[in-house]
Amino acid sequence: MTSVAPMSAARRPGFTATGDFVNPSNRIGMDYRAESQAFARLPHPIIDAHAHVHGERAAALLAESMDLYGIRRIHSMTRLEDIPTIRRVLGDRVQFIAVPDFSSPDRIAAHGRQFLERIRHFHAEGARLCKFWAAPRGIDFGAEAGDPTLLRLDAPHRLAAMDEAASLGMVMMAHVADPDTWFATKYADASRYGIKRQHYEPLERLLDRYPNPWMVAHLGGFPEDLAFLSGLLERHPNLHLDASATKWIVREISRHPREDVVAFLERWRGRILFGSDIVTSEDHLRTGDNKTEMAAKASDQESAFDLYASRYWALRTLWEGDWDAESPISDPDLAMVDPARHPHDAPPLRGKRLSPDLLRVLYHDAAAALLGPVQAAPTPAAER
Repeated sequence: MTSVAPMSAARRPGFTATGDFVNPSNRIGMDYRAESQAFARLPHPIIDAHAHVHGERAAALLAESMDLYGIRRIHSMTRLEDIPTIRRVLGDRVQFIAVPDFSSPDRIAAHGRQFLERIRHFHAEGARLCKFWAAPRGIDFGAEAGDPTLLRLDAPHRLAAMDEAASLGMVMMAHVADPDTWFATKYADASRYGIKRQHYEPLERLLDRYPNPWMVAHLGGFPEDLAFLSGLLERHPNLHLDASATKWIVREISRHPREDVVAFLERWRGRILFGSDIVTSEDHLRTGDNKTEMAAKASDQESAFDLYASRYWALRTLWEGDWDAESPISDPDLAMVDPARHPHDAPPLRGKRLSPDLLRVLYHDAAAALLGPVQAAPTPAAER
């Protein structure tokens, strides 16, 4: 993969002639179908350990992106009620992650006693992972429900859910902290949200309390500091990290020197898993509707395809390519910390050119060991 120079804003096909922005997933007019053919054909499938698949038509577009970019299996935080629909589209390529019903009007019950029952149902559907979301903005979510501690990682009702998941032999999955850019802006009130490192204190206690394997999302919520992550991994041999959240991972991993990233992945090989954090939604296919957060990201079939495919393009480029130019995906965090910037600016994406052996561990072996082997793809009729 060769380096490509960034285009000027005036020439970017992601903008109209009048300068209006139209596609935050494709700032430079890439053909993600054609671009997929430039990647090496890998001798192993890729496992995406972290995604959110919703909607039948949206899932079909995701399946096309998976085919193009070599993704054989995806682990999804899909609503329990929607499992039959998503399984009908993706078949054995999808495994599900146990999550509470975030849409329930009774948040206290949904994240308490009702979650215990849902964990059992998810497990019966083959789920290997049980997710505990503990982002700082969960304080606001809980306060709206009447309990600011509702999503605290070590709250009593969450320990009850962890006991249930542990008894079923599930892998604990957690979201802890958020980007440094958010702590500098959204979470600037430390009296309410604390400082970032405080959010790891309950996690470390729970890693000791529950010997089950743990997978903490988004490179542990701290891709900004690889030394901090190494400390966590060294202290807790049951800890694994997924490298999901494409914009966040691209922004922060690109900032680290290649040798530091390679040394980190070599030191912790088998404990870092590939992930995308792709969120699919039928809202992405509603032409002309930008009233919801989901609809603002895409508004027709092609922009929805770009939304999903761009994540796999960017992540594969980051880990195995030599691209050194702006990312084709908008990153609004840049404008959050520097309001003078355009909200559709993007950071540099600097490929790390991992060795084939290290790529295999990141893309496949780590997830296969933690979450089970990948079923072989069916042989096309023409080859039988």
